Amino acid sequence: MRAMVLAAGLGTRLRPLTLDRPKALVEVAGRPLITYNLLLLRYHGIIDIVINLHHHGETLRAVLGDGSRFGVQILYSPEDPLLDTGGAIKNAEALLANDDFLVLNGDTVIDLPLDHLIATHRARGATATLVLRHDPEQARYGLVEIDDAGRIRRFLGRPETAAEPLTAYMFAGVHVLSPRVFRSMPERGAFSMTRETYPALLAAGEPLYGLPFAGFWRAIDTAADLARAAEGLASPAALHYLMGRNPGE
Repeated sequence: MRAMVLAAGLGTRLRPLTLDRPKALVEVAGRPLITYNLLLLRYHGIIDIVINLHHHGETLRAVLGDGSRFGVQILYSPEDPLLDTGGAIKNAEALLANDDFLVLNGDTVIDLPLDHLIATHRARGATATLVLRHDPEQARYGLVEIDDAGRIRRFLGRPETAAEPLTAYMFAGVHVLSPRVFRSMPERGAFSMTRETYPALLAAGEPLYGLPFAGFWRAIDTAADLARAAEGLASPAALHYLMGRNPGE
């Protein structure tokens, strides 16, 4: 299996830190932000990784190189102009389309059992499985609502009504996708997975599932997020994969 880490964004809300570097290289608790994703993937045996590039992309490429010092193999997918999340994935189709693949937001630190996520996705025959979480501000981020079997029935308020009680979450920025997702994407251009592709797949009846997750998660959008993440990661045991253990051990 391959994974894609989305790292092309401008990081405007983290300025001035991102004026001279990509957001992915902003340090969190002594490590460049993107390395948390690289180490998580390596821990779970996923070493073939695609990273998209735009803002200070060559700086990111120079720092990470071919990935060997992190125990992974990195391929790069440059973007000019920016393609948003869906366009970025579509742009890397030739590198991803041979099997199910993971996508992780490059500004997220998560202690997630990827093996369980992948096994659940495959057991359900899903087109996509999204990691979900409860959050006090989840309505602001956008609600993803699932039924008792974990199937996504409403996405960002669409459709307007549901025939059964649903549980609302927010998307945590990690998903595993089947290659058939590419059939529902435009051939080129910028578009969003959450605002466009997933609502369209849901309307078409594709099997989309959510996997609720209550473990360690931080998204780094602002200086306040950066401070909270650094505090949460102050203990080396905060992330089990850095200690060589599975979550729950």
